[in-house]
Amino acid sequence: MKPKKSYGQHFLHRLDIAERIAHSLEHGQSYNKVVEVGPGKGVLSQFLLEIWKDKVIAIEADKDMVDYLSQYYPQLNVIQEDFLKVALDEIFDNDEPFALIGNFPYNISSQIVFKMIEYRHLIPEMVGMFQKEMAERIIAQPGGKDYGVISVLTQAYYEGDYLFTVGKGAFNPPPRVLSGVIRLSRKDEDTLGCDEKWFKRIVKQAFSQRRKMLRNTMKMYVNHEKLMEDEFFTQRPEKLSVQEFVSLTNFIENEVKNNQG
Repeated sequence: MKPKKSYGQHFLHRLDIAERIAHSLEHGQSYNKVVEVGPGKGVLSQFLLEIWKDKVIAIEADKDMVDYLSQYYPQLNVIQEDFLKVALDEIFDNDEPFALIGNFPYNISSQIVFKMIEYRHLIPEMVGMFQKEMAERIIAQPGGKDYGVISVLTQAYYEGDYLFTVGKGAFNPPPRVLSGVIRLSRKDEDTLGCDEKWFKRIVKQAFSQRRKMLRNTMKMYVNHEKLMEDEFFTQRPEKLSVQEFVSLTNFIENEVKNNQG
């Protein structure tokens, strides 16, 4: 089976790394299901099956890979589908949490994270391999160049840990970049403390011109004089914590409502 560029396939061949990823879920035994995204040739799947047996569900878009898996891992429950198009709440009951795991295709890895956030009521934990740069961006803390939209939106709901780095030679074909494995664990809080649609809108607007101060990026929402008189708006978005973005969202939403009233 040759890797396909159209699916962003780089097959992991290091069994020790695959086994380490499989054992990286902190609360694995408490899940009734473990969902693997993009199993490819099953190098990770074999270790997941050893641990969870019939609890493993693999979602694979490539039909050739599905045929391969059915031949070599007939005990693996494989759904032939694009993960990004799957309605997860139709496959799993709302009260049936599952862990998400995989050597994620790099070309859709950020979209996988955003889908996880959308279905966070079902997904308490995720372990995934990403392009190292993306892995670092997801868990980046305020103040650095890696901190951005995906950092804030992910950390609003999940705690992140960087587990380990994987070299290029662990794959066939070798990617041009290093890879990184991270774990995301859902926070205990059920609510964010602000309107989630507004929160997402404000975060994206703030980072749309990340080198500019908030008084410039937020002036589409707030009277310019109010922005000028508050020192908070002299900051750039990479300096704000998640909680400060929550506070900013509440402030902006109230200002918009007052102006409309």
